[in-house]
Amino acid sequence: MHNYELVTVISPEADDEKITGIMDKMNKFINDKDGIVGETERWGTKKLAYPIKRFMEASYILTRFKLEPGFVIEFEANIRASQEILRHLIVKVGD
Repeated sequence: MHNYELVTVISPEADDEKITGIMDKMNKFINDKDGIVGETERWGTKKLAYPIKRFMEASYILTRFKLEPGFVIEFEANIRASQEILRHLIVKVGD
């Protein structure tokens, strides 16, 4: 199992309930695959450097988790399917 960090950029049209639902859905996927969700930080709404889908600001969330490498591709596919997530980046942390 490897350590990962996920940063998600969520549409400013998503309210707090929607953002909480997105976070719960991601955490559920990780837990269902016998992964471990370390910590989740809401960075709040930030201004974007350039427009993404005509939005100039978005909400950022950082999630640290452990997951088997084989499930990361499936996890990314689930993230891409969400209409509210504008961008995401998963980075392997450590060796």
